[in-house]
Amino acid sequence: MDFKIVSEYSPTGDQPQAIKELSAGINSGDKFQTLLGVTGSGKTFTVANVIQEVQRPTLILSHNKTLAAQLYGEFKQFFPNNAVEYFVSYYDYYQPEAYIPTSGTYIEKDLSINDEIEKLRLSTTSSLLSGRRDVLVVASVSCLYGIGNPEEFNNSIIEISVGTVIPRNQFLHMLVSSLYSRTTAEFKRGNFRVKGDTVDVFPAYADIYYRLHFWGDEIERIESWDPDTNERIELFEHLRLFPANIFVTGKDKLNQAIHQIQDDLMDQIQFFKNEQRPLEAKRLQERTEFDLEMIRELGYCSGIENYSRYLDGRKPGTRPFCLLDYFPEDFLMVIDESHVTVPQVRAMYGGDRSRKENLVEYGFRLPAAMDNRPLKFEEFEMLQNQVLYVSATPAEYEMEKTGGVYTEQLIRPTGLLDPRIEIRPSEGQVDDLMEEINKRAEIDERVLVTTLTKRMAEELTKYLTRHGVRCRYIHSDVDTLERVEIMRDLRLGIFDVLIGVNLLREGLDFPEVSLVAIMDADKEGFLRSERSLVQTIGRAARNVNGLAIMYADKITDSMRKTIDETERRRETQEAYNKAHGIEPKALKKSVDSVLAGSRVAKSTVMDEVERIDFSEKPIQYDTKEDLQKAIDDTRKRMEKAAKALDFIEAARLRDIMMELESKRSTVKG
Repeated sequence: MDFKIVSEYSPTGDQPQAIKELSAGINSGDKFQTLLGVTGSGKTFTVANVIQEVQRPTLILSHNKTLAAQLYGEFKQFFPNNAVEYFVSYYDYYQPEAYIPTSGTYIEKDLSINDEIEKLRLSTTSSLLSGRRDVLVVASVSCLYGIGNPEEFNNSIIEISVGTVIPRNQFLHMLVSSLYSRTTAEFKRGNFRVKGDTVDVFPAYADIYYRLHFWGDEIERIESWDPDTNERIELFEHLRLFPANIFVTGKDKLNQAIHQIQDDLMDQIQFFKNEQRPLEAKRLQERTEFDLEMIRELGYCSGIENYSRYLDGRKPGTRPFCLLDYFPEDFLMVIDESHVTVPQVRAMYGGDRSRKENLVEYGFRLPAAMDNRPLKFEEFEMLQNQVLYVSATPAEYEMEKTGGVYTEQLIRPTGLLDPRIEIRPSEGQVDDLMEEINKRAEIDERVLVTTLTKRMAEELTKYLTRHGVRCRYIHSDVDTLERVEIMRDLRLGIFDVLIGVNLLREGLDFPEVSLVAIMDADKEGFLRSERSLVQTIGRAARNVNGLAIMYADKITDSMRKTIDETERRRETQEAYNKAHGIEPKALKKSVDSVLAGSRVAKSTVMDEVERIDFSEKPIQYDTKEDLQKAIDDTRKRMEKAAKALDFIEAARLRDIMMELESKRSTVKG
């Protein structure tokens, strides 16, 4: 099947030219291209049209799980009949395994809501190895972490047809080799069960299960069933069952890996004993032997990725297999917000290594865990085929790769212009800002304010609050869950002003924001560079009244370049609007769409009042039965949120559930 866009819109403005240029470049073999598209110009729609033109399996790489979720939702809508997949790490939402020596704290890997993420990951690898060409994967940078060998994964695919002659027990052994578990109790993903002449298999990557009817040693019928309604869906002539775990390994390789793990374990235990560190030796022995027992019994264990070097048969220091190895050679990589994503990829290896060093040093993991790592930057570059960088402000790296050439997209389908820029003196800036905020609050518009430091953000928030301004601040110390809630509350008008440092720059869709205020705009540096200023100003570009105020006592080079570039863009946009009789119109989003904004796919939005009540009311539980009911209800809601791919809400509910569970000992009866 080919990629085919389903949309009521067709390319407008300078989108057709951008699509034509980029598609021609890909088809003629250009290795690197850059799309410089202003905020709100429809870069995602342009990329979708390029994918439709070139018909290549595509990886969309995002630096941020929230943006990846938004992109996944958009591409799902553009390509409803194609394989659009979502690949993120558990660690995008959950605490990875770590050890903090200063406090002696070991933090276990938290995978309490991993079922849906695992399904999505396996669905991705299964689609890529299915032979389909119409596969588009939206991934966070965690796709550059090690996963299983694609060759082993491919070898473990089970192919059967109606009429296939295969002894039932042989088929069951094949399922076990592909890491499916037999069950007589709860039937869930990754399980199979046997009833008389039928075998039910629940793929780890699907929401349906398959029922195989045997007549002696012959497969007589293959059906798909809905696990919720227990109704038959359809009949199949052929079926491909993909493995139940990304880290699948053939029996011979598994036995070799077990022997190698045992040898390395003995060496490391001896090392700790020689160092007079019996605690670390004992800890490592207990943990590793437990994992080995699980691997012997099931073929995998929790944290199997830490043994991936053994399972793959790799030498120490060699790069792990990652999602890029599952793509065909001619795939297209699209790096979204490349000016942020590329530096993030560059920094991944170092950050992962420092965390792993502590785990190895204190006997929580074998040294081989160091080889379960993300790609080094040069390894990432080697695995690229053709790359499209997408950004409103491409960095030097992208421009160097494309020889300074880029495709420009300045026209917004809404006719909106880049915001006007005003420079005002820093003396009296807070009072001036307050006056501007009040003007906008009266007409139900929002304001973003960017400061240089977290301290300044907090102090400004306190000052404005004392003067009756409804405002909040946001910076890197604010956790993910709270950040999403703050963004949502701003859009809903629960407060009017959001104050931040560096988190306001890219990828945030705020049509309600009509003013961006930049404090200390003349303090040249990273946060006040031309790239940062252009991105920050772009936050007001989705509003017909968009204005950016720079508070400064002098005009720096970065400010001058930003002003000149913005003026050039406004002239181009105004000329286009005049030539085509376009009147700029504001974007309006319903409350429902705002509430659904943090969700990945279409899902029922929970009642907002219920959500706030549930999280904020201190409830007293008279009996253990009442408490258990609350825990069970929260678990159901957590699982429902995870199933809807709203992992942020699921993690919030998980925290509530854990808090409830901690109260067990205090409740009588």
